[in-house]
Amino acid sequence: MATVHLRIGDLVWGKLGRYPPWPGKVVSPPKDLKKPRGKKCHFVKFFGTEDHAWIKVEQLKPYHPHKEEMIKINKGKRFQQAVDAVEDFLKKKEKQGGKEQSSEGKGDSKGKKTPAKPLKILEEDDEDLSALKDPSEKPASSMEPISKRLKIVEEDTRSTSIQAADSTAINGSITPTDKRIGFLGLGLMGSGIVSNLLKMGHVVTVWNRTVEKCDLFIQEGARLGRTPAEVVSMCDITFSCVSDPKAARDLVLGPSGVLQGIRPGKCYVEMSTVDPETITELSQVISSRGGRFLEAPVAGSQQVSNEGMLVILAAGDRTVYEDCSSCFQAMGKTSFFLGEVGNAARMMLILNMVQGSFMATIAEGLTLAQATGQSQHTFLDILSQGQMASTFVDQKCQNILQGNFKPDYYLKHIQKDLRLAISMGDTANHPTPMAAAANEVYKRAKALDQSDNDMSAVYRAYIH
Repeated sequence: MATVHLRIGDLVWGKLGRYPPWPGKVVSPPKDLKKPRGKKCHFVKFFGTEDHAWIKVEQLKPYHPHKEEMIKINKGKRFQQAVDAVEDFLKKKEKQGGKEQSSEGKGDSKGKKTPAKPLKILEEDDEDLSALKDPSEKPASSMEPISKRLKIVEEDTRSTSIQAADSTAINGSITPTDKRIGFLGLGLMGSGIVSNLLKMGHVVTVWNRTVEKCDLFIQEGARLGRTPAEVVSMCDITFSCVSDPKAARDLVLGPSGVLQGIRPGKCYVEMSTVDPETITELSQVISSRGGRFLEAPVAGSQQVSNEGMLVILAAGDRTVYEDCSSCFQAMGKTSFFLGEVGNAARMMLILNMVQGSFMATIAEGLTLAQATGQSQHTFLDILSQGQMASTFVDQKCQNILQGNFKPDYYLKHIQKDLRLAISMGDTANHPTPMAAAANEVYKRAKALDQSDNDMSAVYRAYIH
């Protein structure tokens, strides 16, 4: 491999341990920071984050020659924001005639902001992600992530939103909890969640009904649990993310289930989207064995889960919520604490009811455009320029126009959520006519064998 010759100010792609290559700039280290002995490396400031690190030369690539390659292999909103920040930097530099007016990274000028503490350089065989922490820092207590590293927002509804400082894999500032984490269910959502937990250095034990799905995560450093009960008994906090209320109940109450592994002080976090009655039942049986319970369903899709950008809705034991702070930072961009058990389930069903109804309406609009001789592509172009423009609308419409219904969120699951939301409305004696109409369309799509396709396949209910 050819030697990379770099100078202060050069833009690069830096590889930090198992993290993906990230755009950065070679800068001068702080005056009192010595270069690691025996290491050929450069001090790099990463764009889109506050991280600085000594990076070995073999883990660095010049920015421009490898830009196209890196953009192809890396995805995610945060990654794109980092690339945009580089391009903005280049535009400003061009306007200034190539003269940098910023003293960023110097760290020795009076009145200038001192850079964040640098990360230590990683050895190639260093699999311990705790190496990303500054060795001089003391271990954080379970309460530290709440008080020191997170922005806590009290809302008018008296809920609390924990905003992750940065939920991308490049963010080495997340200190993983020292608690042992268990995870049950490696479906579309669970797989992305576990991947991000591992990337952030959490110790994770996994279980899945189809054991082969665990193999990839074992290769990434996860441990294997033979049964749900074994995972719970081995771990301090166990998360579950399965398909529906029956699966959630069976996981807890069935043979070798969660309940058999619960002991006083064990934490169980139910992330499945289920009805409030199921959540209340699970909370009661876990608590009856001395366990601590939190519900934490997630808003998002497979892609959002993979990117670590989920929105987490939590309710139940507040101390469990606080103990899960580093986990929630790893898997999501924000989390909300909504009070007593059942509130998160209610809010999640309302959100998915709106999303499911909206998706059915989009599909209806596309098919009506076609039926009246209008261009579906033009319809999408107009929609994307109006007030309803969003990533969701663009992606789902593109899926439909391309005939690509690879599941990002299963159609059968959004129909289940609509059904549960309608039932919740009945219990509250509140009308849900729009959701009821959308539910019938999804039922029609299921009858057309679209259950295991993406929710956007509801389109097919209108054309058959």
